[in-house]
Formats: sequence, C-alpha cells, structure tokens
Amino acid sequence: MALSRLDSLYMAVVSEHSKSPRHHGSLSGVEKLELHNPTCGDVIELSVKIEDNVITDIAFDGVGCTISTASASMMTEAVLGKSLDQAQELAEVFSQMVQGQQNDKQKELGDAALLAGVAKFPQRIKCATLPWNALKKALERSVSAE
Repeated sequence: MALSRLDSLYMAVVSEHSKSPRHHGSLSGVEKLELHNPTCGDVIELSVKIEDNVITDIAFDGVGCTISTASASMMTEAVLGKSLDQAQELAEVFSQMVQGQQNDKQKELGDAALLAGVAKFPQRIKCATLPWNALKKALERSVSAE
C-alpha cells in the first residue's frame, strides 16, 4: 500500500521533530514542571519563561516516544512569543484536534496540526498531549502565582 502525500509529509515532519527537537533542553532561573504518562513511561520536563504575559522562552527535556518528543518540539514552536491566553487557546485546540474535533484555529498550531491523525490511534493520544498538558499546568501555575 503506497503512502499518500499527506501521510508521507506527516511521517517526515514527525520524524524530523523527533530526531532534532526544537527547544530541547532546560532553562535556568525558571520553575520546571514534570509530567509522566504512566501508560507508556514518557516523561517531560517543561521550562517556560514568561515576561509581561508572553512566553519569551520555552524548553523541554525528558524521555519519550517519537510522537511525544515530536509533539513537544512542535508545541514549543507554536507557543513561543504567544501571550498566555493565546498559548492556552492553542493547547485547547490541540487537545480537541487529537480527539477528532475540527477547529478553524488548527492552522495556528503550525507543524503540530499534522498530528490530527493521532485521533485514529486512541492509545497514542496521551503521548501527543503530554507536552501540551504540561504547558497547560505551567500556565495555570503562572496565573495563580500572580
């Protein structure tokens, strides 16, 4: 069975983000948040620098599968430079998308929009959403700290 062009693009972009993740590492001087996916053992540590209600820097570290790592990389690119409200909205759009719900704002996810196909594999949804859930928690902490 031949892969469609979209499937080939999906595989290439996910593979690239997994092999060479963007914003991989840790930021100093900011609180770090760690989340685990008990189903598969993925772990993400997220560092987010926020200034004047805007994400000015973001990094992630941890151990995860291809989908989890690629999703974290894509997430960092999607939210860097966004306000906290914009980042929260993108996290919600992503969560809905991987559960099969369509939204006009999916295009704002950048490469992460390619993960819409995860909806066909329910066992992989937790892998894809782990970094986004870490972002949501980090944003909640930031808002409650104000």
